[in-house]
Formats: sequence, structure tokens, C-alpha cells
Amino acid sequence: MDQIREPGNEAEPRRRTRFSHLPDRIRIEDTVEERPAAPRASADAAVTPDWWLIRMGGV
Repeated sequence: MDQIREPGNEAEPRRRTRFSHLPDRIRIEDTVEERPAAPRASADAAVTPDWWLIRMGGV
């Protein structure tokens, strides 16, 4: 994949400027979003009279 470079190529300086450095680093702290968890249901709400129906899928 040899490219022929012509001395009069005007795009070469722009290409060299664009690709001559790495992009800025992204800190690990900037990649994580922290949000509070949903509130827990009370113990009474976890048990319903129809728990078996929900558990068995309506059989």
C-alpha cells in the first residue's frame, strides 16, 4: 500500500496537523454516572395474598 506523495499536495499539511496527536484523555470519573437507587419496598408490600398466582404465572 505504497502511496505516491507528490511535492505539490496541499492537503498534506492539514492531514499532518489533524492526525499528528492523540485525542484528549477521558477520565474514568467522567465515564460513570451515579444515581440513587429506587426506594425499597416495605416488607408488607413484598407479600401479597396472590403471591402464588404471580409466582406461577397465572396457572
